[in-house]
Amino acid sequence: EEAKNRIEKLRQELNTHNYNYYVLNNPAISDYDYDQKLKELEKLEKEFPEFFDANSPTQRVGSDINTEFVQVTHEYPMLSLGNTYNRQELTDFDARIRKILEEDFEYVAELKFDGTAIALRYEKGKLKMAITRGDGTKGDDVTYNARTIKSIPLKLRDGNYPEKFEIRGEVILPHASFERLNREREEIGEQPFANPRNAASGTLKMQNSAEVAKRGLDCFLYYLLAQKLPSDSHFENMQLAKKWGFKISEHARKLKNITEVFEYIDYWDKERKKLPYDIDGIVIKVDSLRQQELLGFTSKTPRWAISYKFKAERVRTQLLSVDFQVGRTGAITPVANLEPVQLAGTTVKRASLHNSDIIKQLDVRIGDYVYVEKGGEIIPKIVGVDKDARSPELPEFRFIDKCPECGTELVRKAGEAQHYCPNATSCPPQIKGKIEHFISRKAMNINAAEATVDLLYKAGLVKNIADLYDLKFEQLTGLERFAEKSAKNLIDSIEQSKTVPFSRVLYALGIRYVGETVAKTLAKNFKSIDALREATLEQLTEVDEIGEKIAQSIIDFFKREDNFQIIQRLKIAGVQLQQNNQGKQSEQILKGKSIVISGVFKRYSRDELKNLIEEFGGKNVSSISKKTSFLLAGDKIGPSKLEKVKKLNIPMVSEEEFLRMIGKIR
Repeated sequence: EEAKNRIEKLRQELNTHNYNYYVLNNPAISDYDYDQKLKELEKLEKEFPEFFDANSPTQRVGSDINTEFVQVTHEYPMLSLGNTYNRQELTDFDARIRKILEEDFEYVAELKFDGTAIALRYEKGKLKMAITRGDGTKGDDVTYNARTIKSIPLKLRDGNYPEKFEIRGEVILPHASFERLNREREEIGEQPFANPRNAASGTLKMQNSAEVAKRGLDCFLYYLLAQKLPSDSHFENMQLAKKWGFKISEHARKLKNITEVFEYIDYWDKERKKLPYDIDGIVIKVDSLRQQELLGFTSKTPRWAISYKFKAERVRTQLLSVDFQVGRTGAITPVANLEPVQLAGTTVKRASLHNSDIIKQLDVRIGDYVYVEKGGEIIPKIVGVDKDARSPELPEFRFIDKCPECGTELVRKAGEAQHYCPNATSCPPQIKGKIEHFISRKAMNINAAEATVDLLYKAGLVKNIADLYDLKFEQLTGLERFAEKSAKNLIDSIEQSKTVPFSRVLYALGIRYVGETVAKTLAKNFKSIDALREATLEQLTEVDEIGEKIAQSIIDFFKREDNFQIIQRLKIAGVQLQQNNQGKQSEQILKGKSIVISGVFKRYSRDELKNLIEEFGGKNVSSISKKTSFLLAGDKIGPSKLEKVKKLNIPMVSEEEFLRMIGKIR
């Protein structure tokens, strides 16, 4: 009993000291005293294992066991924010909100941390799961790694928090941790990380949580989600979250209008360099949750929030040479090799030159001194040339006319900026690129690295995506670096890929202009690969989101005999080339109807109602016009919408009437 009491007391004290140090930035004891208490707790927990607690401060050291990450579906979609570098766009954003709300509102302005997004789930005050953004719908379960971040509470302090909630934030690597980490890497002969953001992202996805614990990650939280939150004010909820034990930025401010937002931006544009971590902009949110609900979402972003990104830094350096890279579609990308230079906390050695038109427009020449920016892009770009410093002997740059990999004459289609290598069937980087795309996580999710694809290609075992399904265990074990276990894992992973749904297979095929969203649309409208192959240009362009360029690309893809043969082989292999859910489809009750949603609803969220409209054949539109079929009306509709509805004599349908219309209630 005495040991139990002492263990609980030490845990409580250490949690309090963690809170003081990491959240309040006000340590109450020395590092030495903290370490002594931690050692005493470790000793007692070892002597009395019956009192083990996964949320004990001693469990933050991580585990030496490597674990494979599991994908988890987000309870609330993790959407990205719309970005702008333009103040006029912020003014327009403010005007749109005023027009929709037609009532007073306030903003909250927050620092935009330059790290990696995280969603933390809590139940009964304890951390249950930590999930990365992933694709916004699903993310990786990184709970074991998140537990090692000392600013993430494992157990909350007392407070009126919901029994179950999610809090989102950004995992960052502070400058001090980043510099220490790079010193250590250089000492052991490893390549230093380019910037803190990449280091934070890479660290969070390491499979050795004990190593993660050593890195010194930190985490700021900035958004609460639950069925019922304590306050209608986002700002007030975050202040409460700080009392519960979360690290909330002290720099967030509640602001009355867009003028105050601009003042906040101006201040942090200058002061950000004094922060002990990186920020790349400011996030502006409408404070009231009720008003956020009224404003709603687009398909990709919330309408009640936007991020203003600071203008990129620019540096001057010398262009040493230009490489030409061949992508999986045959597109040729010129990449500049530069004299290494520091830019926005990164050592820049390479920069994109995009295409021959950009090179001609810049009049860039090898040997020139060029200006490089990194404006919101991962890959830096050349934006100008210091022509005053140019040597008169430098010749004009000539774009290549043959593929650097296979020697085929390059082509450039009318109206397109890029050159292409047309040799899709035997140009090595195109072949390998198509296979790498096919096996990627968002496509067929086959567990093979880029090096594995290169090895299989060089061994003559895989020349196209269909060849993967002919691989034999004995073939793999005969290759260098392929032990029996890795060979079995690859064969099993290929077999498992046969269950991947049709929409992802369609994306995996690598048809030009067919990304994830377009692939889902095509799969929904054309239920099989055969139906899609037989579709005419007119039939394809009748589908929403499918323009003539995409439609023509699909037709061109199926015209190729080699693609037809590959698809036939994929069919034989058992890959899903048609929709499995071929049961009774929802009746198209709303077909041809354009519907506007407005107000707050009781049974369904606005997004759920939009999905129902689409499911039953209707079309969501954002503004009322003569073509609007009806207004799906909730509570608290804006006066301007009501006035327009009456003026145009547009019918209003309640949530209950709508649900009866589609047969959801009787």
